[in-house]
Amino acid sequence: MTVEEQMEEDTGSRLLWFAAGAAIGSTLAILFAPKTGTETRHLISEKARVGADAVADTSRDMFDRGRELFERGQKIVDEAAEIFERGKAIVEKATSALEEQVKEATQA
Repeated sequence: MTVEEQMEEDTGSRLLWFAAGAAIGSTLAILFAPKTGTETRHLISEKARVGADAVADTSRDMFDRGRELFERGQKIVDEAAEIFERGKAIVEKATSALEEQVKEATQA
C-alpha cells in the first residue's frame, strides 16, 4: 500500500469517526438541554437524519474509491496479461526459428 493510499484510507476513517463522535455529542447535548419532550424528539430526529446523511455520503465516497482502485487493478492485470502474451509469442517464434536451424543443421 502506497503512502497516498494509506493517507486516503486514514482520511475516510477519520471522517467516519468524526461523524460518529459528532452524532454522539449532539445526542448527549440534546438530551441534557432544557427543552420540551416534543422539541427534544424533533431535534434528535433531525440530528439523526443529518448524521445518517453524513454516513451515507461517506459510504458512497468510500465505495467510489473502492471502485476506482478495482478498475485500476483490473487495468494493471489486463496490461500484465498483454505483456505475457507478447512474451509468449516472442518465445514461440524464437523456439520455432531455433528448431528450424537445428533441423537445417542436422540435414546438412
